Amino acid sequence: MSDDVRNTAEALSSITEHWQPHRLTSINDYDVKVVKLQGEFVWHTHPDTDELFMVLRGELTIQLRDRDVVLGPQDVFVVPRGVEHCPRADHEVHALLFEPAGTVNTGDAGGDRTAQLRELTRPVEGARDLRR
Repeated sequence: MSDDVRNTAEALSSITEHWQPHRLTSINDYDVKVVKLQGEFVWHTHPDTDELFMVLRGELTIQLRDRDVVLGPQDVFVVPRGVEHCPRADHEVHALLFEPAGTVNTGDAGGDRTAQLRELTRPVEGARDLRR
């Protein structure tokens, strides 16, 4: 990954589809993803990894089988590996996800919502190159 400064707001402004994660950057063997969410996702698990959600804008409900976890701006929640969950956003949410590289968004469920990780398609405006 480049050593350029990345701006989450600018990155999210380039995303047009919900539930389509885009790699913002990588650190070690993890991807930092930005995503817009709206509606209900699918119930799924990630058998081999935890999944971290950080809400930047909006309100996200992580439905678990025994409770709902409601996240607002700047809230972070980690879904432990193997725990079935279903994210739901009644209105558009902007979020960061931290997951090991190669993690599939629908986990073990598959289906129509499975999305390949996408790269951001345009340079982030106002990003500073640290090589100067």
